[in-house]
Amino acid sequence: MHARPGVKIFFMGNNWLGWRALAWLRERGADVVGLALHPAERRRHGDEILRTAQLPPEQIVDAASLRDPLVQRRVAALQADIGLSVLLGYILAPEFLAIFPRGVVNLHPALLPFNRGAHPNVWSIVEGTPAGATLHWIDSGVDTGDIIAQTPTEVAAEDTGETLYRKLEHASLDLLRQTWPAIEAGHAPRRRQEGQGTSHRARDLERIDEIDLDRSYRARDLLDVLRARTFPPHKGAFFRAGGKRVYVRVGLDVEE
Repeated sequence: MHARPGVKIFFMGNNWLGWRALAWLRERGADVVGLALHPAERRRHGDEILRTAQLPPEQIVDAASLRDPLVQRRVAALQADIGLSVLLGYILAPEFLAIFPRGVVNLHPALLPFNRGAHPNVWSIVEGTPAGATLHWIDSGVDTGDIIAQTPTEVAAEDTGETLYRKLEHASLDLLRQTWPAIEAGHAPRRRQEGQGTSHRARDLERIDEIDLDRSYRARDLLDVLRARTFPPHKGAFFRAGGKRVYVRVGLDVEE
């Protein structure tokens, strides 16, 4: 299936999922007219994204500067119809969203309204909330906009933060492939998020990462934290001994 003629896309993304989403758009002939890329210290798979975008420097902007009126004017001059955000680490201002006549879509690796914000792979394990992938319209909140489509992902007993993250990456990419043609054609469904859900900031990990050796834990709760925070090379959970932090990772094997 080829891209719908005339639909211009401004792409904002990071990490493996951002790269592969952009690559899929380019493979199907989508008209990607601009790119917002994380600054170097926050960039993952940046070289691959740049090579895939095949855009001149004047059509590439720093994602950290999207609230700058001068940058917003640069983006507006590209005359994109719609924006697509994939693992963008910045909250988009209403005046930026207003640039795009057909709005801005976000691909979020969680089953909204659960796990809005950061590290949904961790919190689905630690809090036992449903996991999955969601495509939604961006509004003024954080992952609170109307849902276009979503798909659930099983959280297995042997999953770690890393293995669940990889599952969510692939589920998200599959959801984009299945749903983007309808978005592009202007036929995307739209429904409000229902229920309270859950939300987390990146710093929320600080309240679970330190294991107190003198505290009693329910075995399930401690194991869930340890496996959720097992994602090398990230350091994850730790305890203190001899004035040092000792980091813990777990290995989980399923009996055949």
